Amino acid sequence: MPARILLIDCDSTLSAIEGVDELGRLRGPDIFRAVEDMTNAAMNGGTPLQEVFAKRLDMIRPTRAMVSQVASQYIRRQAPGLASALAAVRKAGWTPVIVSGGFRQAILPLARHLAIGRVEAVDLVFSKNGNYAGFDKEAPTARAGGKPEVVRMLRRENPGAAVVMLGDGASDLECRGVADLFVGFGGFVEREKVKAAAEAYIHGFDELPELLAARFDAPGASSLRA
Repeated sequence: MPARILLIDCDSTLSAIEGVDELGRLRGPDIFRAVEDMTNAAMNGGTPLQEVFAKRLDMIRPTRAMVSQVASQYIRRQAPGLASALAAVRKAGWTPVIVSGGFRQAILPLARHLAIGRVEAVDLVFSKNGNYAGFDKEAPTARAGGKPEVVRMLRRENPGAAVVMLGDGASDLECRGVADLFVGFGGFVEREKVKAAAEAYIHGFDELPELLAARFDAPGASSLRA
């Protein structure tokens, strides 16, 4: 049973890209711009995620082949220093878990590349010929308030574990007060709402091991679960 769980957003955190935007880009500049605008509105906290989630997918109608292209981009454009940071936090007892409003089929190759065994994301549905046929509407991370639901689920599964959430967007910020610590990430996109409200803030993964050690291992850190 993990004693320490590190939840990490994928898009604009583990990797430089926003996967749904890159799927939109594959459909041409007009769709890309429309999808990007909706993504930014949701991630900056101006629009509830569920209001744009299905709309973006209906515009893009991603195929299985398109999702595979984006999966490759996730790996190619992963955050600098990520592998060494994950090695360091694992050594300190943290188990990383990806928690994303992105698409499981696109994220799983990155998770395997990083040896992350659990991904909480949204499943896409495809027809036999690989065309878009919908998405899992019951997935928590497809709606506002979904990431805190995942935190609560993991707490039930792992009683007494310390839980940290790291991410760049408004959906990640919702975990403040539910996780033991919310850490904002500005390595790719700096969102002012997130930066202002985060309990800690970093611009690169090289900062993460020291931050976690200071908050959970230093003398006087006993107010946080460990």
